[in-house]
Amino acid sequence: MLELLQAAAIDAAIDDGLMEYACDPAEPRDAPLAAMQAQLRDAWAARERYRARAARLARIERERQARRLGRTPAVAASAADPATAAPPPPSPALPPAVAAALARAKARAQERSSQ
Repeated sequence: MLELLQAAAIDAAIDDGLMEYACDPAEPRDAPLAAMQAQLRDAWAARERYRARAARLARIERERQARRLGRTPAVAASAADPATAAPPPPSPALPPAVAAALARAKARAQERSSQ
């Protein structure tokens, strides 16, 4: 394995069992192997963190899009597959606060016209 690392054949060293090899800290010849194992573990952990972050950002963006379109995240996720997507529920024409203000104005106008 040491020869593979010196030849920069890291993939071959991994296939040869680099990560399973138990390095002896007292053996100076194992130092490059231990260093490469640590470097690979760090790189793989960083890759997993990157993937988790990318998945988290994608989920947040889907949720943001769903809120922007007035749908729940589950509906937005199913909309990605048009074959199984249900039509979105109808949204009210006016926001609730505006609808309430309009109803009050209509009631006042009704009272005035009936007097």
